[in-house]
Formats: sequence, C-alpha cells, structure tokens
Amino acid sequence: MKAVAVTEYGGPDVLELVDVPRPSTGPGRIRIRVHAATVNPGDTLLRAGDFDALLRTAPLVAPYRPGMEAAGIVDEIGPGARTDLRVGDRVMTIVMPIDATGGAYAEYLVVEADQVARAPGGATHAEAATLPMNGLTARRALDVLHLRPGETVAVTGAAGSVGGYAVQLAKADGLRVIADAGAADETLVATLGADQIVARGPGVGHRIRQWWPEGVAAVIDTALQGDDVVPAVRDGGEIAVVRGREERGSAPLREARGIAVREVWVPDYTHAHDKLDELRSQAEQGKLTLRVARTYPAAEAAEAHRALEAGGIRGRLVLLFD
Repeated sequence: MKAVAVTEYGGPDVLELVDVPRPSTGPGRIRIRVHAATVNPGDTLLRAGDFDALLRTAPLVAPYRPGMEAAGIVDEIGPGARTDLRVGDRVMTIVMPIDATGGAYAEYLVVEADQVARAPGGATHAEAATLPMNGLTARRALDVLHLRPGETVAVTGAAGSVGGYAVQLAKADGLRVIADAGAADETLVATLGADQIVARGPGVGHRIRQWWPEGVAAVIDTALQGDDVVPAVRDGGEIAVVRGREERGSAPLREARGIAVREVWVPDYTHAHDKLDELRSQAEQGKLTLRVARTYPAAEAAEAHRALEAGGIRGRLVLLFD
C-alpha cells in the first residue's frame, strides 16, 4: 500500500510516498481503507523529530508515519471486535502515530475498534477526517474544566480548528463564550457562535477582562498565549492549556490568585468511543462545523506541510488517498 512517511527527520521535503506492507487486522481491530487524513501541527513535530524521545521507547520501526485522524471505509473487521460497524461503512478514527499502528498517512490503517466511529451523515471523507482529533481535543479541554451552564469561558485561537470546535462545543454545553480573532476572522468566529469577540494578540487577557470585569470562569488557551491570558480569569478560575506533553516548555504559565492550570492531553481520549460518536451526532445536528481549508493528493504531502507551517490556515488541510 502507499503511505507518506519519513526515514529521516527534517523539513517538509523529507516526506516521501512509499510502499509498505498492508497491515493485518488482528483480534478486536478494524482495518480502514483511508480516503482522507488531515495535516495537523503534531504531524510537523513528528516529521521534524520533536517526538524522538517518545519514538525511542515505542515499538516502531522507521519509516515513521505522521497523521492523527482519518476517514474512510471499513475494509475488514477482526475477530472479537466490539462494534456494530460493518464492512463498507463510512467511518472516522483518531490515531496516535507513536503507537505500533503508525500514523494516519496511509491507504490502510488498523486500529482498535473503540477508536472508530461512523462518519457524520452527509459529510465527505475530507470533512469527516477533520473531526476526530481536533474535536476530541476541544471536548477534552472542556471536560478538564469544572464549568456549569451559564458560566463564561474564553477561547484563544478561536478561528483555528481546535479553537473553533471549542467555541461550538462550549455553546452546546450552555456556556457563554468570549473569543479572540483577527479582523479578517471576526465574521467566522461570530458564525461559530461566540457571544463576544476581542482582538487577538498581546494583551488579550486584559481585553477580555474589560468585557467581563469580574473575570471569566475559565480560558481554553488553544493559541498558547501563556501568561497573557491570566488577567482574563477570575480568582480561583481555571485555564485549560491545549498542547502535547512534548510542548510543555513552550509557553510557561504562572499559577496565581488560586487559578488552576489544566493540561489537555488528547491521547487520554484515544479510546473514548462514546465521545467521538457524540461528536458525530453534533456534526449531524449542525452544532459543529466541519471545515476543510484545502485538499492535496497524498503525493503532495510536503506542499501541505509547507502551507501549514506558513500559517494563516482556517480549517484543516487534508491529504487524499484515492
């Protein structure tokens, strides 16, 4: 089968379209014929070698394969798999590329049955692929907080994929949302459901506090603004920091005034099938917007990585394995 992989760490040009053996299903697992896989910031970290310490302890053999979410068709179901899916069903899955299965950049992917859910009805493969990892990250960010309906949460990076889902899921949870946005993204963020929008960038915490003088109950910091968001939070409030453990040193955040800092680690939800399926339902109800910025043939993965690293992407870049 074809896969996009790296045999050495480096820039986008190290990504290669290679032939690798098609994986066997095995007990309790599902094989998916992948049609779409998203390009996420974590994929660039794997490509550049920033996951090297983790890979050295994982049972992987080069070439390493990026990719954290995919969509396609159920190709085979292993014996004993606990699922109501059938061969031919359209599905989506969350993937951890540091697991033995490898990442999602491949024509065929074998994962545990609880990593797979039906794709939202009416969604294309590319659209469905944007939901598992990004949606579960936003869901996890809300779940680590202790918010009640009617309280206010601020979301940084609201125009991005994770931030956008955080805004929409917070609204679905009955929360008030204040979000940041650049001038070009204000309409988009308002469409996602934000109750109030402030300018993004340095000083965002103080601008939020101007709208909520008592301070918001919590901040979901998908943009890694660090200490800059602290002024927005009330005494005893919370901040959910959306980043992987490998990035912990990247935007230090001081705890002050009894504010609790919650780390969001999406692998905690790798096997949270019920939450992934609930995201499917919310997408079908129109509560979540599946945003594809651009698609690329798998052979052009390097170009997709360059586009992501150039910044300014709204929605997700998606590789197609057709």
